[in-house]
Amino acid sequence: MNIMLFHSTYGLRPAVRDAADRLRAAGHEVWTPDLFEGRTFDTVEEGMEFSDGIGKEELLKRAVLAAAPYSERGLVYAGFSLGASVAQTLALGDDKARGLLLVHGTSDIAANAHVDELPVQLHVAEPDPFETDDWLSAWYLQMGRAGADVEVYRYAGAGHVYTDPDLPDYDAEAAEATWRVALGFLDGLRSA
Repeated sequence: MNIMLFHSTYGLRPAVRDAADRLRAAGHEVWTPDLFEGRTFDTVEEGMEFSDGIGKEELLKRAVLAAAPYSERGLVYAGFSLGASVAQTLALGDDKARGLLLVHGTSDIAANAHVDELPVQLHVAEPDPFETDDWLSAWYLQMGRAGADVEVYRYAGAGHVYTDPDLPDYDAEAAEATWRVALGFLDGLRSA
């Protein structure tokens, strides 16, 4: 599969590059655009302040420009936290999207969003301060109304960005479970 993988509000950290390498080792072609142009952060607050300074429209513009050269191939959009929200927005607007892999995050869904049975897989902590139970229930229903085929995996006791070994949220068991399931999801897309 051709995968466009977007980083979290921490920036394009080693964990994102390691995730891309893991996906490449499984036979996928992966791009990791740097929406923060080289900046990385040690706390979510610093990263959020920086991304707020850039603005949502500019971040989406950067993401679209990064994905555009490859979208004809039929991309799987993927991302971590903030990057998941970017990936979701792009996937719902790309009629050639092959799938959507969300790790640690979701985004608002436009009322007129429509996809044709887009395969979507979400991995998120339980509980997660950024992805509350009420929010996720509403998100799931809205994605279904938009035509997505959604699977949700929750990881009890894990921190928000539990796949990054350099962050305090890291949970090795939850991270490995996420990758095991996500790689199976991507293999299923490849054979579809």
